[in-house]
Amino acid sequence: MRKIAAVFCLLSFALICDLPAQTPDGDWIIQKMDENFGSDNKIYVGTMIVHGRRGSRTIKSKSWLQGVDQSFTEFLSPPREAGTKMLKLEDELWTYSPSTDRVIRISGHMLRQSVMGSDLSYEDMLEDPELSNIYDAQVVGEESMLERDCWVLELVAKEGKEIAYHKRQVWVDKERFVSLREDRFARSGKLLKTTEVLKVLQQEGRWIPSHIVFKDTLKGGKGTEMIIESMDFDAEIPDYVFSKASLRR
Repeated sequence: MRKIAAVFCLLSFALICDLPAQTPDGDWIIQKMDENFGSDNKIYVGTMIVHGRRGSRTIKSKSWLQGVDQSFTEFLSPPREAGTKMLKLEDELWTYSPSTDRVIRISGHMLRQSVMGSDLSYEDMLEDPELSNIYDAQVVGEESMLERDCWVLELVAKEGKEIAYHKRQVWVDKERFVSLREDRFARSGKLLKTTEVLKVLQQEGRWIPSHIVFKDTLKGGKGTEMIIESMDFDAEIPDYVFSKASLRR
């Protein structure tokens, strides 16, 4: 009887070991993504390379972010764009152009316009960066991306949420909880934009996408590259930065 029990235990153990690891809940995965990238305050310097039909332009900027509701961006170069500023206060977006010395609120149909001729829209700037606030998620598959094992998630906007992308398909690195690719869709199911991460860096114990290609599928060109040159998490930012007065400073 003891031999039979021992054999039964060994067989049971072997069967358990052969079982696939349990797939985590999709909402748990995007919560981990938010935790990886989120912080109270962030300051980062980035370079945007806009690949248009007539050539490419390189634009450098510095951004200050406080939580998910406030951000301030100043464009540093080239000279034609230097001094242009953008302020987000919850669901409002303001821009300042030194050439006209005017502060303009971006609203309505203007939100769909391109930022600096890039594949990013002002609507993209306003969207809540914490996916768990606006989407319900489920795991729909597993694939390899950039030689990394990924969960493939389908994200659908929570009930009552009117956002730019009703649905997303996201490839999430299983170990680092970073999105390596996204397809973004309208409510009709039409593919609107894609993002592809080319490089990921670890900084201050967090994994951040440092080189991303955005592509608006409704326009020509080779897309827009975003390269993060530096990222300072939990930075000290004076309150006056997030005010309309700061646009004219």
